[in-house]
Formats: sequence, C-alpha cells, structure tokens
Amino acid sequence: MSDSQYQLAMDVASPPVHNPDEMRSVLEAVLFAASEPISLEQFQQLFDDASTWQIRQQLMQLRDEYQETNRSFQLIEIANGFQICTYAEYHPWIQKFHTRQIRVKLSASALEALAIVAYKQPVTRSEVEEIRGVNSDSVLNSLIEKRMVRIAGRKPGPGRSLLLATTDEFLEQFGLKDLSALPSLEEIEEILNREDPE
Repeated sequence: MSDSQYQLAMDVASPPVHNPDEMRSVLEAVLFAASEPISLEQFQQLFDDASTWQIRQQLMQLRDEYQETNRSFQLIEIANGFQICTYAEYHPWIQKFHTRQIRVKLSASALEALAIVAYKQPVTRSEVEEIRGVNSDSVLNSLIEKRMVRIAGRKPGPGRSLLLATTDEFLEQFGLKDLSALPSLEEIEEILNREDPE
C-alpha cells in the first residue's frame, strides 16, 4: 500500500478503538492486508491517542501469540517496518501454489556499486567511480530505476554533487531490519565473487 493509499485510508471514518485487544485486531487486519512493511508511524495514523510505544507493545504481543501457537507465519521487523510472512519451511508449497514474486536480479557490477553505496552512504557518483575504478553512470542509473538506490540530497560545497543512498526496498530485498543489519564486508565480497545470476 502506497503512502497516498494510506493517507486516503486515514480519511475514511473508522470506529474508535476501546482496548488493547481491539487495537491488536486492527493491527493484525492491516498487516494481513498490506503487501509491504508498515512503519510504527503509519500504524499511529490509525489511532487517535496511541503512542508508537503502545503500538509496538501490541505488535510484540501479536508476534509472541504467533510463536506460542505454532502458526505457519510470523511477524518480523524489516525495512523499518513490520510485516507478516510465512516461515521458510513452507516455501515449497507456496511456490507450488502460486507464482513466486520475482526478486530484483543484480549483476556483479550492480552488486558491487550497491555495496559501495550501502556502506559509504551518502555517497556521490564520482566517489563510487573512484572506488570501482570505472564509469558507473549506467549501473547507478539501473539501481535507481530498480528502486535500490535513491537521491538523498546534495553534497555541500562547490558543484553540489548529488548524494546517493539505499532505499527501504533495498532493505526489503535483502531481508534487513535496518542498515545496522548489513552483512560484513567479507560476506559482501563472497556475494560479489559468486557467478553472475544473469
């Protein structure tokens, strides 16, 4: 659900929530209806007087309920938000039933540039090229088109070069809660040494 869709949803009248159980049910319903992670701030727009702390508490209770009842799905924190997803062990059945969502495929050169942006952000195109040793316009434009990289402002000083940073889509694609969960440089090097998926 896009930000505009969330805003539209906020304009629709909804009954008041009177207790934690009702709040938890609302949170669960929205999680099941959403196709992407939902932030605490987005959840907060649903309620008139709930803090993000209260919402997080109810989300954690939902997570615990799913674990205690051995459900086939779990509530996880990913890409600066929350999302319900199935456990990996059920993947073969889901894949058999429904076409799996195609994940973004990246070449070795794209992974290399993306790793530089991820670890050095915010970073300019020229800084990426200096590290890679080759022109990177094409690969960086491709990463922007794939919504893995975004324009994050301009560098202060002469020239005011554009600054690049990773996106929430990047976090989601790589299954990261936030940037602190980035793999080590050694793990990145191992990825880069693998055969090009194309």
